[in-house]
Amino acid sequence: MGVAKELLEILACPKCKGDVEEKGMFIVCRKCKLAYPVLDGDVPDMLIEDAWPLEKAKKAKFKHDLKL
Repeated sequence: MGVAKELLEILACPKCKGDVEEKGMFIVCRKCKLAYPVLDGDVPDMLIEDAWPLEKAKKAKFKHDLKL
Protein backbone atom coordinates (compact mmCIF):
# COMPACT_ATOMS: atom_id res chain seq x y z
CA MET A 1 0.00 0.00 0.00
CA GLY A 2 2.15 2.84 1.25
CA VAL A 3 1.52 6.45 2.08
CA ALA A 4 -0.43 8.40 -0.54
CA LYS A 5 1.91 10.32 -2.84
CA GLU A 6 0.03 13.57 -2.19
CA LEU A 7 0.50 13.19 1.58
CA LEU A 8 4.16 12.22 1.27
CA GLU A 9 4.81 15.39 -0.76
CA ILE A 10 3.60 17.65 2.09
CA LEU A 11 5.02 15.71 5.06
CA ALA A 12 8.06 17.09 6.85
CA CYS A 13 10.11 15.85 9.76
CA PRO A 14 8.46 17.16 12.94
CA LYS A 15 11.87 17.57 14.60
CA CYS A 16 13.84 19.53 11.96
CA LYS A 17 11.08 20.35 9.43
CA GLY A 18 13.26 18.78 6.74
CA ASP A 19 12.37 16.55 3.81
CA VAL A 20 11.38 12.94 4.39
CA GLU A 21 11.12 9.88 2.19
CA GLU A 22 9.30 6.59 2.41
CA LYS A 23 11.48 3.54 2.99
CA GLY A 24 9.76 0.22 3.58
CA MET A 25 7.34 0.63 6.50
CA PHE A 26 8.83 3.96 7.62
CA ILE A 27 9.02 7.64 6.76
CA VAL A 28 12.72 8.54 7.07
CA CYS A 29 14.45 11.81 7.87
CA ARG A 30 18.10 11.41 6.91
CA LYS A 31 19.07 14.73 8.54
CA CYS A 32 17.79 13.72 12.01
CA LYS A 33 18.51 10.03 11.42
CA LEU A 34 14.98 9.15 12.54
CA ALA A 35 12.49 6.68 11.08
CA TYR A 36 8.79 7.25 11.71
CA PRO A 37 6.68 4.08 11.45
CA VAL A 38 3.84 3.80 8.96
CA LEU A 39 0.96 1.97 10.63
CA ASP A 40 -1.58 -0.30 8.95
CA GLY A 41 0.14 0.26 5.62
CA ASP A 42 -0.75 3.91 5.06
CA VAL A 43 -0.94 5.90 8.32
CA PRO A 44 2.32 7.68 9.18
CA ASP A 45 3.04 8.04 12.91
CA MET A 46 4.97 11.31 12.89
CA LEU A 47 5.33 11.67 16.66
CA ILE A 48 8.95 12.27 17.63
CA GLU A 49 8.60 10.03 20.69
CA ASP A 50 7.48 7.11 18.48
CA ALA A 51 10.33 7.50 15.97
CA TRP A 52 13.01 4.83 15.72
CA PRO A 53 16.69 5.64 15.35
CA LEU A 54 17.54 5.15 11.68
CA GLU A 55 20.07 2.41 12.49
CA LYS A 56 17.41 0.39 14.34
CA ALA A 57 15.08 0.65 11.33
CA LYS A 58 17.92 -0.41 9.01
CA LYS A 59 18.66 -3.46 11.18
CA ALA A 60 14.95 -4.35 11.02
CA LYS A 61 15.15 -4.00 7.21
CA PHE A 62 12.63 -1.15 7.45
CA LYS A 63 9.89 -3.52 8.67
CA HIS A 64 7.90 -3.58 11.92
CA ASP A 65 4.83 -5.26 13.40
CA LEU A 66 3.21 -2.15 14.94
CA LYS A 67 -0.54 -1.58 14.58
CA LEU A 68 -2.96 1.27 15.23
